[in-house]
Amino acid sequence: MPDLWEKSTSDPIPAYWYGLPHGYLPLDLDPPVDQLMALVKRVLGLPEEHRDQAERVLRFYAGVVTTLNSHDVQGCAIGLHPDDEGSFASSVLTFSTVAAPGVNAALALADMAVTAAREPGKDVQPLELPCGTGFFTAETRCAVAPGRPSDEDGSLPEDPVWQGTVAVTGPGTPDIVVVQLVTPALELADEYRDVLLGVAHTVSFVDPSPADGAGRTASGAVADSTHSPFG
Repeated sequence: MPDLWEKSTSDPIPAYWYGLPHGYLPLDLDPPVDQLMALVKRVLGLPEEHRDQAERVLRFYAGVVTTLNSHDVQGCAIGLHPDDEGSFASSVLTFSTVAAPGVNAALALADMAVTAAREPGKDVQPLELPCGTGFFTAETRCAVAPGRPSDEDGSLPEDPVWQGTVAVTGPGTPDIVVVQLVTPALELADEYRDVLLGVAHTVSFVDPSPADGAGRTASGAVADSTHSPFG
């Protein structure tokens, strides 16, 4: 699996690059154990009136990381944006790849699009992105709420979410890149659709950063605004 988060002389070259929009913070999917233990101690040391909320956030983080690692997600960013009610809308943006060994990745992508189009309730649209051919699909579904305790019957609580997915491949690329955005803010689905498509337009199979590596953040996402529609 390519390492998208670090780049040094000993690290493999990333298979693809992307830009992150404003309001999204890269999430560490492999946090050091000592840092986790220090965070737990800090939470337990908080005053009682703040501890419960901090514990819920910590459980949410642990739940998200566990879920993403189980699906071999290579990159993740958490988004928080003000909504019309004076609160914040949250979303999760993820990046992963689907290997297509021994076959043409474009044909595998077309097969994925046909399969998705057959599923009821899914909106599937072809895309021509700067990096290559792809497709967009969206649906509203129920998803397990990370970090929340199970119900009395032992089942895991679920919430309705909007899920948008872009799959794309490029010339000479053996893998299919999958960019996915999930949010419980169903009323903002159109806005998040635009965010997802904007991110998809930044995906590149050629390193867009300067040759000396300037313009690259620690997360491996493209930081130079000239390569991103988000400014």
